Amino acid sequence: MRVSLIAVAAATAPLAVSAAGTLGFALGARHSDGTCKTQQDYEDDFDVLSKISPNPSSTPLKQLDPHTENLPIVRTYAQVDGAIQDTPCNVSGVILPAAQAKGFQVVVGLWAEALDADIKEFHTYAKQYESTVYAVTVGSESLYRYYHQTDGHTTGLSNDELNTAINDYTQAMLDLDLKFPVGTADSWNVYNDGTADVVVQNTNVSILLVNAFGYWQDVSICNASLTYFDDLTQAYTHISTVAGRPIEIWNGETGWPTTPGASYGVAVDGINEAYTFFKQGVCALLGWNKNVFYFEAFDEPWKPASTGLSNQTEPETGWGLFNSDRTPKFPNNDYSCTFDTMETNPNILC
Repeated sequence: MRVSLIAVAAATAPLAVSAAGTLGFALGARHSDGTCKTQQDYEDDFDVLSKISPNPSSTPLKQLDPHTENLPIVRTYAQVDGAIQDTPCNVSGVILPAAQAKGFQVVVGLWAEALDADIKEFHTYAKQYESTVYAVTVGSESLYRYYHQTDGHTTGLSNDELNTAINDYTQAMLDLDLKFPVGTADSWNVYNDGTADVVVQNTNVSILLVNAFGYWQDVSICNASLTYFDDLTQAYTHISTVAGRPIEIWNGETGWPTTPGASYGVAVDGINEAYTFFKQGVCALLGWNKNVFYFEAFDEPWKPASTGLSNQTEPETGWGLFNSDRTPKFPNNDYSCTFDTMETNPNILC
């Protein structure tokens, strides 16, 4: 692994913080049994998440659009969630009023392979809840699934197809006299290896979410934060080099799972492992004034398994910061960030 300057700093010194990034949460559309959430369910989610955010109250979100206030934030993946084919969930009409009621903002995810249905659902409510929308992402790991999963390009989109989808959504948005930051979310490696260059260079793109997991890199918990920092450093550097203009960049997903008995190579699931990664990885990145979406807010026991770069399949049911019933996982309900990379306590493993 090529170790970045950020990673070296994390390994060798306490972190001095003059400003901190924003911690957001990836939020699913379904209950633990796979049925669809209601507005009240989302409001209950927001009540829990609002209590554990380590964001300093004086830290504004890094946003190109000046309408944004300093509010807690979540991201979604689709506005008609079709993950369970027979029970699709309409998302915009329940999450946006819930977010407005509880003082949250939402990065609205549009599933690029079902764009028309998602635009229809979102735009039914977009004007009414315009101030609640932080940005819109078109596609979720569309390029990674197309170019890096060994399924013969049966899922995801090519870079040209994704660019077309982004442009189509931008025009649909402008036709309604809406103006949101628009971009996409994808894995760090497709940004770093140049696969996403044509998307990065698309002038309709003003925000990019970069997903990075030490876990899916098959590294132990004691090496996971360094791998995470290095992957993001490579991706962020490449984006900045090829973009030719300012682009808002977030770490779009990161986290560590807690499913008992599961592992991905030498990356072992566990509560203390997740707690260690949160303290040493997530909190450190926030301390460097970088924005992070934790994947994910709550466990989703209904979910199918996921496949990493080595094509090993593992459960994706236990990635939540909280259990599916919204009870805390971390020792002593400790979701704080001291922004000190040398923090120690009995539950931090490294």
